[in-house]
Amino acid sequence: MNESGTGKPQSTAALALLALGVVYGDIGTSPLYAVKETFNPAHGIPLVEANILGGLSCIFWALMLVVSLKYVTLVLRASNRGEGGIMALLALASEAVEGRKRLRAALLVTGVFGAALFYGDAVLTPAISVLSAVEGLEVGTEAFKPWIVPISVGIIVALFLIQKHGTGLVGALFGPVCAAWFLALAAAGVWNIAGNPAVLRALDPAHALHFLTAHGLASFLVLGSVLLAVTGAEALYADMGHFGSRAIRVAWFGLVAPALVLNYFGQGALLLANPKAVENPFYLAFPSWALYPMVALATAATVIASQATISGAYSMTRQAIQLGFLPRAQILHTSSRTMGQVYMPAVNWILLAAVVAAVVGFGSSTRLASAYGVAVMGTMLVTTFLTFFVIRYKWGYPLWLCALATGLFAAIDATFFAAAMHKVLEGGWFPLLLGAGVFGLMITWRRGRTALLRTLQASSVPLEPFLESLFLAPPQRVPGTAVFLTATPDATPHALLHSLKHYRALHARNIFLTVGFHDVPWIAFGDRVRCEPLGHDCWRVEVRYGFMNRADVAAALELCGPQGLEVDPGEVSYFLSREKILPVAEGRKLLERWRNRAFAAMARNAGNATDYFGIPTNRVVELGTRVQL
Repeated sequence: MNESGTGKPQSTAALALLALGVVYGDIGTSPLYAVKETFNPAHGIPLVEANILGGLSCIFWALMLVVSLKYVTLVLRASNRGEGGIMALLALASEAVEGRKRLRAALLVTGVFGAALFYGDAVLTPAISVLSAVEGLEVGTEAFKPWIVPISVGIIVALFLIQKHGTGLVGALFGPVCAAWFLALAAAGVWNIAGNPAVLRALDPAHALHFLTAHGLASFLVLGSVLLAVTGAEALYADMGHFGSRAIRVAWFGLVAPALVLNYFGQGALLLANPKAVENPFYLAFPSWALYPMVALATAATVIASQATISGAYSMTRQAIQLGFLPRAQILHTSSRTMGQVYMPAVNWILLAAVVAAVVGFGSSTRLASAYGVAVMGTMLVTTFLTFFVIRYKWGYPLWLCALATGLFAAIDATFFAAAMHKVLEGGWFPLLLGAGVFGLMITWRRGRTALLRTLQASSVPLEPFLESLFLAPPQRVPGTAVFLTATPDATPHALLHSLKHYRALHARNIFLTVGFHDVPWIAFGDRVRCEPLGHDCWRVEVRYGFMNRADVAAALELCGPQGLEVDPGEVSYFLSREKILPVAEGRKLLERWRNRAFAAMARNAGNATDYFGIPTNRVVELGTRVQL
């Protein structure tokens, strides 16, 4: 048992059912808008049989190549101690090229940029999913048209307001609701295909090839809409740690892929029979009596898809914080049974503001679709890039095989990304701007922390020589245990120097404790602490966490007993140094001055170390230090 949860292991079937809601919510709602945007008359491609079959064939083969072959078959094998996602893959790739500093730095920057683009996906998924579901009301009557945006905003606001309560109460419904959704997709597809089975000819890739070469630039540009069918594929890998690759594969091949293919072909069959249905082929593919029930089911499915993306944003932010790319932020655990269920207030409200701005600013799923593909394909392209280094340097496969395995996917991803980029002025700028902003913050924080630690080390006193000189004429010892948290285990903490200066006394026992987060998801309790006696009842303790572990210093101290360090929690006082960053402007370039100011602002607004590290607030003493950068 690890910290990810408690209870008995669940069967593959049960995990596959749960995965339907969390893993496949995003890609499962793509039929709401993918076909509609692929055959949008604005592309200038006439809706004749050859083009409908060609566009449909493109969607089918995109699903097979990108999702079935790339993610389900290849990427799911890149397990970082059971965890997946772009941050886990970045840690795996960095570990694989350890010792090659320049290459590792390049991978780091690329991976962080891919992670930053994920936040664009996290904003656009709730916006386009909910908006496209509610737009079904327009099919029934035009009277609903003025209310589409207000209703969508209301649903989104309600979704974000309940985040602090966790998903435990409604999470059990995710799988069954999404199962009903996929069965409804399949049923509608079968019903329409039965009326026009000629649509099955789109299975022939020759139709896709003809479509991509018959219309010049328009054929290339329409790929920016075809890619909407594979949005959400990244979630298959990101949620591997929750459900396991086997359950994800079973769900994909057992229900999700067949339902999606049937529904896409059903919409294609409808367009063959009635090209005017392109206004909303998804809802028009259902009988008229099923319209409003399907709007309700689609809304539920899109809320679930949005929930999965929001939870993913919390998890991504938490990993980025623990890997040193973002400042500390408040993390609330919403489940006593599952450690992975977290809520981050700051992330929640920033996401809510961005999602509402996207819904109101773009106003329709068609306009949002122009922005959606850029963020999705950017992250997918980075995943392919990082996967190459994992299979080449971590798994040791021959270069030609690695190049062949990832080269095809890189070419597909790059083509889709280039097709999406032509929509930059139409809305693609939104996720790019958002991703660039997050990327800038991540790099600024990482470089700022490195510079801060370098400055502190340069001005610090080596710990062991200091203790030797201190005990030549020892100060008065007072009862209790002092724990000094320090980022540099070989340096004397500033908090100790200030304590000696002001109190002129030393505790009976002193622990110099360093918390480190490592490029692995989990570190077991038995490997979590390392204790080293320094003499005179002084100890150096290293606490090691993975990027999915929950930091709890007080609990970690209880693990020191077997190594000879018995700690009574009731006698412990924690001493923390709080650095006040003073940016130096003289002799600095403009960009460097801006970064230093931004880092200082982020440091001022970083979350409380006491809460983040699980330290009892009534036992903390904070001592300030001024640091010039």
